[in-house]
Amino acid sequence: MRAQDEQNDAASRILERNRLIARVAIARKNGARIVFANGCFDILHVGHVRYLEAARALGDLLVVGINCDEQVRALKGPGRPLIPERERAEIVASLRAVDLVTIFHEPTVEALLLAIRPDIHAKGTDYTEETVPEREIVRSYGGRVVIVGDPKEHSSSALIEKLKGAKMGR
Repeated sequence: MRAQDEQNDAASRILERNRLIARVAIARKNGARIVFANGCFDILHVGHVRYLEAARALGDLLVVGINCDEQVRALKGPGRPLIPERERAEIVASLRAVDLVTIFHEPTVEALLLAIRPDIHAKGTDYTEETVPEREIVRSYGGRVVIVGDPKEHSSSALIEKLKGAKMGR
Protein backbone atom coordinates (compact mmCIF):
# COMPACT_ATOMS: atom_id res chain seq x y z
CA MET A 1 0.00 0.00 0.00
CA ARG A 2 1.33 3.41 -0.91
CA ALA A 3 1.83 6.09 1.76
CA GLN A 4 -1.03 8.19 0.33
CA ASP A 5 -3.40 5.19 0.52
CA GLU A 6 -2.42 4.60 4.15
CA GLN A 7 -3.10 8.26 4.96
CA ASN A 8 -6.50 8.10 3.26
CA ASP A 9 -7.28 4.89 5.11
CA ALA A 10 -6.55 6.46 8.52
CA ALA A 11 -8.49 9.61 7.60
CA SER A 12 -11.47 7.50 6.48
CA ARG A 13 -11.78 6.12 10.03
CA ILE A 14 -12.42 9.62 11.44
CA LEU A 15 -16.18 10.02 11.56
CA GLU A 16 -18.61 12.77 12.43
CA ARG A 17 -21.00 11.81 15.21
CA ASN A 18 -23.98 10.73 13.08
CA ARG A 19 -21.86 8.46 10.90
CA LEU A 20 -20.16 7.09 14.02
CA ILE A 21 -23.53 6.28 15.63
CA ALA A 22 -24.57 4.41 12.47
CA ARG A 23 -21.30 2.44 12.25
CA VAL A 24 -21.45 1.47 15.93
CA ALA A 25 -25.09 0.37 15.55
CA ILE A 26 -24.15 -1.88 12.62
CA ALA A 27 -21.23 -3.38 14.53
CA ARG A 28 -23.42 -3.99 17.59
CA LYS A 29 -26.12 -5.60 15.44
CA ASN A 30 -23.42 -7.95 14.15
CA GLY A 31 -22.54 -8.93 17.72
CA ALA A 32 -19.50 -6.71 18.31
CA ARG A 33 -18.56 -5.61 21.82
CA ILE A 34 -17.99 -1.85 21.63
CA VAL A 35 -15.17 -0.22 23.62
CA PHE A 36 -14.73 3.52 23.95
CA ALA A 37 -11.59 5.42 25.00
CA ASN A 38 -10.92 9.14 24.93
CA GLY A 39 -8.29 11.80 25.44
CA CYS A 40 -6.45 14.80 24.06
CA PHE A 41 -3.58 12.81 22.48
CA ASP A 42 -1.65 16.04 21.87
CA ILE A 43 1.77 14.41 21.57
CA LEU A 44 1.39 10.68 21.13
CA HIS A 45 3.60 8.67 23.49
CA VAL A 46 3.97 5.07 24.63
CA GLY A 47 1.45 5.56 27.46
CA HIS A 48 -1.21 6.39 24.86
CA VAL A 49 -0.31 3.34 22.77
CA ARG A 50 -0.47 1.03 25.80
CA TYR A 51 -3.79 2.54 26.90
CA LEU A 52 -5.36 2.09 23.47
CA GLU A 53 -4.01 -1.43 22.97
CA ALA A 54 -5.33 -2.48 26.39
CA ALA A 55 -8.71 -0.89 25.61
CA ARG A 56 -8.90 -2.70 22.26
CA ALA A 57 -8.23 -6.03 23.97
CA LEU A 58 -11.52 -5.61 25.87
CA GLY A 59 -13.76 -5.85 22.82
CA ASP A 60 -14.26 -6.07 19.09
CA LEU A 61 -14.48 -2.42 18.05
CA LEU A 62 -12.46 0.40 19.62
CA VAL A 63 -13.87 3.90 19.21
CA VAL A 64 -11.66 6.78 20.33
CA GLY A 65 -12.99 10.23 21.17
CA ILE A 66 -10.52 13.10 20.72
CA ASN A 67 -11.01 16.43 22.51
CA CYS A 68 -11.39 19.32 20.05
CA ASP A 69 -8.76 22.06 20.07
CA GLU A 70 -10.93 24.46 22.10
CA GLN A 71 -11.46 21.88 24.85
CA VAL A 72 -7.77 20.97 24.95
CA ARG A 73 -6.96 24.66 25.48
CA ALA A 74 -9.51 24.79 28.30
CA LEU A 75 -8.04 21.65 29.91
CA LYS A 76 -4.31 22.17 29.30
CA GLY A 77 -3.91 25.92 29.00
CA PRO A 78 -2.67 28.45 26.45
CA GLY A 79 -0.43 27.14 23.72
CA ARG A 80 -2.13 23.76 23.66
CA PRO A 81 -2.76 21.72 21.71
CA LEU A 82 0.48 21.66 19.79
CA ILE A 83 -1.07 19.49 17.09
CA PRO A 84 -4.44 20.46 15.53
CA GLU A 85 -7.45 18.22 16.22
CA ARG A 86 -7.75 16.76 12.73
CA GLU A 87 -4.06 15.76 12.71
CA ARG A 88 -4.31 14.29 16.23
CA ALA A 89 -7.34 12.30 15.08
CA GLU A 90 -5.51 11.00 12.01
CA ILE A 91 -2.48 9.96 14.04
CA VAL A 92 -4.67 8.03 16.49
CA ALA A 93 -6.71 6.52 13.64
CA SER A 94 -3.50 5.17 12.12
CA LEU A 95 -2.83 2.97 15.15
CA ARG A 96 -3.53 -0.73 14.63
CA ALA A 97 -5.60 -0.98 17.83
CA VAL A 98 -8.02 1.80 16.81
CA ASP A 99 -11.04 1.16 14.62
CA LEU A 100 -12.89 4.49 14.60
CA VAL A 101 -12.14 8.03 15.79
CA THR A 102 -14.35 11.02 16.38
CA ILE A 103 -13.64 14.56 17.56
CA PHE A 104 -15.95 15.79 20.30
CA HIS A 105 -16.60 19.44 21.09
CA GLU A 106 -18.30 19.24 24.50
CA PRO A 107 -16.31 19.67 27.73
CA THR A 108 -17.00 16.02 28.66
CA VAL A 109 -17.67 12.79 26.76
CA GLU A 110 -21.07 12.27 28.40
CA ALA A 111 -23.16 13.14 25.30
CA LEU A 112 -20.95 10.98 23.10
CA LEU A 113 -21.23 8.06 25.53
CA LEU A 114 -25.02 8.37 25.51
CA ALA A 115 -25.04 8.55 21.71
CA ILE A 116 -23.01 5.37 21.10
CA ARG A 117 -23.58 3.53 24.40
CA PRO A 118 -20.37 1.49 24.39
CA ASP A 119 -20.31 -1.77 26.32
CA ILE A 120 -17.06 -0.66 27.95
CA HIS A 121 -15.72 2.81 28.69
CA ALA A 122 -11.95 2.38 29.07
CA LYS A 123 -10.06 4.95 31.13
CA GLY A 124 -6.37 5.24 31.97
CA THR A 125 -4.68 4.41 35.23
CA ASP A 126 -4.80 8.01 36.41
CA TYR A 127 -8.40 7.08 37.36
CA THR A 128 -10.05 4.44 39.49
CA GLU A 129 -13.50 3.08 38.64
CA GLU A 130 -14.88 5.33 41.38
CA THR A 131 -13.21 8.52 40.11
CA VAL A 132 -14.19 8.26 36.42
CA PRO A 133 -16.40 11.34 35.94
CA GLU A 134 -18.71 9.57 33.46
CA ARG A 135 -19.16 6.37 35.48
CA GLU A 136 -22.83 7.01 36.35
CA ILE A 137 -23.68 7.79 32.72
CA VAL A 138 -22.06 4.52 31.62
CA ARG A 139 -23.80 2.53 34.35
CA SER A 140 -27.16 4.15 33.47
CA TYR A 141 -27.36 2.28 30.17
CA GLY A 142 -25.76 -0.95 31.48
CA GLY A 143 -22.17 -0.33 30.39
CA ARG A 144 -19.01 -0.93 32.41
CA VAL A 145 -16.06 1.29 33.25
CA VAL A 146 -12.69 -0.48 33.04
CA ILE A 147 -9.28 0.97 33.98
CA VAL A 148 -6.55 0.00 31.50
CA GLY A 149 -3.00 0.81 30.48
CA ASP A 150 0.28 1.10 32.27
CA PRO A 151 0.94 3.30 35.32
CA LYS A 152 0.66 7.02 34.56
CA GLU A 153 4.39 7.55 34.01
CA HIS A 154 4.07 9.31 30.66
CA SER A 155 2.34 12.53 29.70
CA SER A 156 2.32 14.95 26.81
CA SER A 157 2.61 17.83 29.30
CA ALA A 158 5.79 16.32 30.80
CA LEU A 159 7.26 15.83 27.32
CA ILE A 160 6.52 19.43 26.41
CA GLU A 161 8.20 20.66 29.60
CA LYS A 162 11.22 18.45 28.89
CA LEU A 163 11.48 19.87 25.38
CA LYS A 164 11.23 23.43 26.70
CA GLY A 165 14.06 22.65 29.14
CA ALA A 166 16.20 21.15 26.39
CA LYS A 167 15.59 24.18 24.19
CA MET A 168 16.72 26.49 26.98
CA GLY A 169 19.87 24.41 27.52
CA ARG A 170 18.89 22.97 30.89
